[in-house]
Amino acid sequence: MIMTNAAVNEVFAANRAVGRIALSVRHVSGATRPERVHEAGMLRVRFPNGARRDMLDAVIVNTAGGLAGGDRAEIAMTAAAQAQLSVTTAAAEKIYRSLGPDTQITVKLKAGAGATIAWLPQETILFDRMRLYRTIDVALARDASLLMLEAVVFGRSAMGESVTSGSFLDRWRVRVDGALMFADAIRLDGKIAQPLAQRAMAAGGIAIATVLKIPAADDTVQAVRAMESSCCGEIGVSAWNGLMVGRLVASTDAALRGDLFRILTALGATPPRLWLS
Repeated sequence: MIMTNAAVNEVFAANRAVGRIALSVRHVSGATRPERVHEAGMLRVRFPNGARRDMLDAVIVNTAGGLAGGDRAEIAMTAAAQAQLSVTTAAAEKIYRSLGPDTQITVKLKAGAGATIAWLPQETILFDRMRLYRTIDVALARDASLLMLEAVVFGRSAMGESVTSGSFLDRWRVRVDGALMFADAIRLDGKIAQPLAQRAMAAGGIAIATVLKIPAADDTVQAVRAMESSCCGEIGVSAWNGLMVGRLVASTDAALRGDLFRILTALGATPPRLWLS
């Protein structure tokens, strides 16, 4: 039997992985505790250090082992007033090649009055001919705090892999009391290796990252700038209107992770223990 294109597409869509996490936490008796946990599909969230009181550690687990074209992941994290939430992933997220449809990742973070959210996932590893569309939307109360980073690796250098073509769109929007405070987007489409080789972009580097800190005091910004010379790759730091943005590029994923450790330390943050595994 010969299947029509429509039938093939229907079978393909029915076998795509779809997952969702919706987590809300609240401050109770001096500690942050889960208030509502919703899990669906291939995504799970775990709390490995429930005895910790100052901040709740949440770990996202993708039981599918990676994402391919047509897969969708939706993550929503809410920290109520005074709550403190740190989120990481159990492993680097792998985005495999696509036969046409995009892999879609949607992240929504919300922090209430006096709350803190640290979004510290492990790297996103892109494979050749992948198609990734990711959006990150953050809503902060005026006195809330945010530390957010995303690291992207174009092929695993230790495995001799490289990314020559594909599509990657990463869109960030951060609002404070409803007003847009930070907007950012990275878009690479087609022959990705060519622009990455250009000096004005990555100068041949295959690992990039963005770090965002709100609010960021002047002494914190200076501490990050002071450690630039000790980094393995290149780093640029900008600060305005009380926020700090760090851009990193490195020749390997290991070098990038080492530089991220240095930045987090300079920011007074502790890298998630799972980063060491």
